[in-house]
Amino acid sequence: MDIQPVNNGHVLVVPREHYESVLDVPQALGLHLFRVTMRLTSAIRHVTGCEDFNIVVNSGAAAGQDEPHYHVHIIPRREGDGFDIPLPFNGSEMPDRTVLDAYAARIISALRDPMRIDATAGGSDADGDGQAERVVTVPLFNESSSKKPSRPLQPPSTERRPGRWRVKEGAHGELLYEPWPDAGA
Repeated sequence: MDIQPVNNGHVLVVPREHYESVLDVPQALGLHLFRVTMRLTSAIRHVTGCEDFNIVVNSGAAAGQDEPHYHVHIIPRREGDGFDIPLPFNGSEMPDRTVLDAYAARIISALRDPMRIDATAGGSDADGDGQAERVVTVPLFNESSSKKPSRPLQPPSTERRPGRWRVKEGAHGELLYEPWPDAGA
């Protein structure tokens, strides 16, 4: 039970072993904890009469994790209970669809990268589907960078560009094309 519940029936699902973040939890244990969460949600609904829930994991200080131990909140919800997790977030703007597509492609590519299979960090075939979990290193980008693109953004051109070009990612995932310094030589 959560000692400072949002509503009666607010439960924490906590692994017996210590894991600080969702990134530290082995895949098999993560699947088990979610199965436990699903079973508990049904029981909490029966006891509290609540049909609506928030299932929440705060992983890391920036995400609001207040205890350095991974746990899942099961929060039964009632109309007008005063608790809110506002999504979509009012402080965000809808990015251009190409930015969303670029991030989706990069995430899918990272999942499919055969060079980054790591058996020690959840890489076992825990669910028996013949697919090993892949652990990938994804570069971090400072989304709030004040750096402006060196050139105004242009829609992709279908014409071939002569010479060699350097492709960099802008602050919001857009692709920036710049000629290599030796391209004119």
